[in-house]
Amino acid sequence: MDSNEYFGSKAGAVWGAMNNNKPMNAVQIKKATKMKSEHVFAALGWLAREGKIGISKNKFYLTE
Repeated sequence: MDSNEYFGSKAGAVWGAMNNNKPMNAVQIKKATKMKSEHVFAALGWLAREGKIGISKNKFYLTE
């Protein structure tokens, strides 16, 4: 598995967790996905770069 696949799968897990919930902070996302903090933040960066998430008051939300 290359890095794009690896981090893309992490981003997919975060997106899936957020798709079923209201806006979430990083701790809530970590708990929902059972991922390490660094993977959560890498996934959030991936999703932000793609324009799929926004942030407001330290909570992330889906834009699409």
